[in-house]
Amino acid sequence: MATLSFNPTRIRTPGGLHLCKPKPRSLPFSQSIKTPKRFSADFRINQQLLRRFRSNSVSESSISVPEEVEVAVDEDEDDPTLELAYLDSETDPESITEWELDFCSRPILDIRGKKVWELVACDNSLSLQYTKYFPNNVINSITLRDAISSITEELGVPLPEKIRFFRSQMQTIITKACTELGVKPIPSKRCLSLLLWLEERYETVYTRHPGFQKGSKPLLALDNPFPMELPDNLFGERWAFVQLPFSAVQEEVSNLNASFMFGSSLDLDLLGIEIDDNTMIPGLSVASSRAQPLAAWMNGMEVYSVEADTSRACLILSVGISTRYVYATYKKNPVTTAEAEAWEAAKKACGGLHFLAIQDDLDSEDCVGFWLLLDLPPPPV
Repeated sequence: MATLSFNPTRIRTPGGLHLCKPKPRSLPFSQSIKTPKRFSADFRINQQLLRRFRSNSVSESSISVPEEVEVAVDEDEDDPTLELAYLDSETDPESITEWELDFCSRPILDIRGKKVWELVACDNSLSLQYTKYFPNNVINSITLRDAISSITEELGVPLPEKIRFFRSQMQTIITKACTELGVKPIPSKRCLSLLLWLEERYETVYTRHPGFQKGSKPLLALDNPFPMELPDNLFGERWAFVQLPFSAVQEEVSNLNASFMFGSSLDLDLLGIEIDDNTMIPGLSVASSRAQPLAAWMNGMEVYSVEADTSRACLILSVGISTRYVYATYKKNPVTTAEAEAWEAAKKACGGLHFLAIQDDLDSEDCVGFWLLLDLPPPPV
């Protein structure tokens, strides 16, 4: 296993900071996290993947648009009114076992002046890409169930084992449709390929659609509820703000597949993220005498992000779709506030990239669990 050494860049928790029951400490802060000077990242979806569509992989739109509206489209650009049905010819259909799905209205009006709904589905590698428009008067679990079935028939792929989705307002419809098909629905904001693809579609498809309504707000905005008390089984004992060079982060990610570590990684190449090996990535290290069961519990929670909330003097753990926990608290003073702000600034400088590590002890060089996280802004639709 690759060693995970946080020295000398560890930022220790000061006296009075605790993750569960207070344990007075006299450890001083080390120097604040520095914003990386060398960081080059393009967080747009890999353009090579998005431009692999062929004319025979596009079906006619099921939504009519006003005939009197005309939009000039360059010959080399895709028609924004068309739907997509694409499967990478080099991908084994049986290997696609998990989908990411969104079923929501778009900032587009149909010929009746009503908002158009759209189903967008993909896998995390974008080897499967599917979109279909719907009028707003057929939105129910039956429509979605039949649409999911049509994807398998049209593209010749089996039903997935799991479908992730990130809108809590659609949980009932999506869960019912998936359950009737024998697919496990997973509410999770770790639909990163889908989230970035929706951002891409907003810029390249929706805004060019003849029915586009500029300034239209999302009908189903993402929830950001007040953080709740942390369940007992997720309590740790000590924690520290830490940094790791990106090369070391990559080593830990490689260990997820090569060992029995708990955690989750990201396909940074697919997401278009290019980072220098020496760039320091901010993270949070949590130590517990019961690190193994703690990491096991965390492993089933769809961990999305860690946030330093300086107004509440706490750290917030986001999991699933909209569940937020007070993960740790600290005594608020100018020093602790500056440390928390520096950590958040470093995370922002990395485009939201950060990590969560669970260890037996903060001085250990190994991790029991490691989650590479990307805190993205909500999609514009």
